[in-house]
Amino acid sequence: MSARTTKLRVYDDTKALFHMPDGVIYLDGNSLGALPLGVAERVSRVITAEWGDQLIRAWNSAGWYAQPRHVGDRIARLIGAETGSVMVGDTLSLKVYQALAAALDMNASRKVVLSDTGNFPTDLYMAEGLIATLGRGHQLRLVTPEEIEASLSEEIAVLYITEVDYRTGRRHDMAKLTARAHRLGIVTVWDLAHSAGALPVDLAGTGADFAAGCTYKYINAGPGAPAFLYVAPRHADSVRAALSGWMGHAKPFAFELSYAAAGGVERMRVGTPPVLAMAALEAALDIWDRVDIAEVRARSLALGDLLISEVERGCPQLTLVTPRAHDRRGSQVSFAFEGGYAAMQALIARGVIGDFRAPDIMRFGITPLYIGEAEVLKAAEVVEDVITGEVWRRPEYQVVNAVT
Repeated sequence: MSARTTKLRVYDDTKALFHMPDGVIYLDGNSLGALPLGVAERVSRVITAEWGDQLIRAWNSAGWYAQPRHVGDRIARLIGAETGSVMVGDTLSLKVYQALAAALDMNASRKVVLSDTGNFPTDLYMAEGLIATLGRGHQLRLVTPEEIEASLSEEIAVLYITEVDYRTGRRHDMAKLTARAHRLGIVTVWDLAHSAGALPVDLAGTGADFAAGCTYKYINAGPGAPAFLYVAPRHADSVRAALSGWMGHAKPFAFELSYAAAGGVERMRVGTPPVLAMAALEAALDIWDRVDIAEVRARSLALGDLLISEVERGCPQLTLVTPRAHDRRGSQVSFAFEGGYAAMQALIARGVIGDFRAPDIMRFGITPLYIGEAEVLKAAEVVEDVITGEVWRRPEYQVVNAVT
């Protein structure tokens, strides 16, 4: 194998490919991944050699126009999707909106969108907005995550859930729920925000209809990095594009006055692609092209088990809310603690960076590309110091920041 294609050993080889500030243990890759070292060079090259030297010609000569589909194919390999089924661009909120709109159109005689209380709020907000805009009597029905399977019925139009719960790390069984939904005539929309780059996903194998996800978490593409949308090939030439932007037109540069959808997943393009953000994403994917996601998953689970055992041993005040069973959890470990926000601020001040989700959840993301056993053991030691020493009670840690 060439140096380019040789597989990287997770953590042993990959840690050196990321920038990490001295004295920091970063356990928040589930919110924003660390910086891959190749990003700065890639973005700089696009700015100077492409935008700077080629100017507008770069849409053709540098392949900017084809980026959303080309990068989509690279992500497809990471989420078990077919070639030509993934489109990149816009934000996750827009992508779930597009997916839900298309799914409802496919099941027009039914009026219920089923989701759960563990879904990320923006997904629910986008559903509420879409339902209000359509004005056709649709209903967003929320049940607990544990009640999803039992709540599936022939009145449901769309099953609309996030595979891994953003607060607890609880994981839904995509294959099982998709199969049951299809038997009942339900269209499925999966949010992979906490799945892509964290665990193996098999969209093609499970028969999922639609899926969307972001690239700034475990894929490590940077703040505000573009989202992706998956449309199963069996639907791609017939789905309606609710956001009918000019880049999704069959002939965008014919400048026709009426909309005609492009073929396949191309119709899910909306506006001009974010070229600089795409360059950062491509640099991040260079690492993923050489990493085995199964190894990432195995190490994630082992590190999660280690963190759970160490924190529970030293801090009985914290209550684990993440499932212990490997097949039921994503790549984060979450604990409930009444003083969770202040405790997390105290941890961050000591170089252990996780985050907090209301009302009382302390989250620790496990990213094996740059987190190993030594970091987890040290982090658990700092957690114990902060909790048992009641450091979190200090006034400076009670001030609530805009971003938690």
